[in-house]
Amino acid sequence: TLPPYLFPDITAVFGAMVKLIADPAFAVHTASSVGRIFISITLALTLGAVLALIPRYLPPTYDFIHGRIKPVLNSFPSLGWALLGSIWFGVSSSAVIFIQVAILTPFALINISEGLRELNAENEEMAHSFSRTRRRIFALVIFPMLYPYLVAALRIAYGVAWKVSLVSELFGAQTGLGYLLMDAQGRGRIDMVFAICLLIVVLYVAGEKFIVDPLSRRFRGGQ
Repeated sequence: TLPPYLFPDITAVFGAMVKLIADPAFAVHTASSVGRIFISITLALTLGAVLALIPRYLPPTYDFIHGRIKPVLNSFPSLGWALLGSIWFGVSSSAVIFIQVAILTPFALINISEGLRELNAENEEMAHSFSRTRRRIFALVIFPMLYPYLVAALRIAYGVAWKVSLVSELFGAQTGLGYLLMDAQGRGRIDMVFAICLLIVVLYVAGEKFIVDPLSRRFRGGQ
């Protein structure tokens, strides 16, 4: 009962999806979004891991990181990061990556911190009896025990990154799927909006199946 400009039928949406896939520009926008997402996830996991590990080796920093930094990162509005990123970096890929990293970092920090808290003390004590080198103990004992928490952080960050990327690209990019969404909305192409959203679902599922799941199996196998 709704007009096509509000809710198009499946035929119109499917036709828009075919047009998008056939358009070379869509591949460029897709590559831009996917590239930013994987860069942001890598940076967020690295930063979250560093913030989680610092209190373990420098106990006086625990209250500062978990009592100051973590609450700010965890509660700061996503829209606030988007506005700040667009102001500080302008309309650029740097702005999009900054926004995504700022939003994803607390997920990694919380998961890895919980993993460090749940480490088996007996295994660590045994490791110290064989070696006094902290680097070897971390690489061969502590890091493998963190695999489940790293995988959990990766899965959460990957899912959230797709949602965050669209918001960040609305504010700070001239390429990407978020930019395409804004362009379709501005031209009143609701069929294109649905088509882009459905193709994003396809891309998400493909990335989870061919990248995240194999990494998860590899971590479990290594453990």
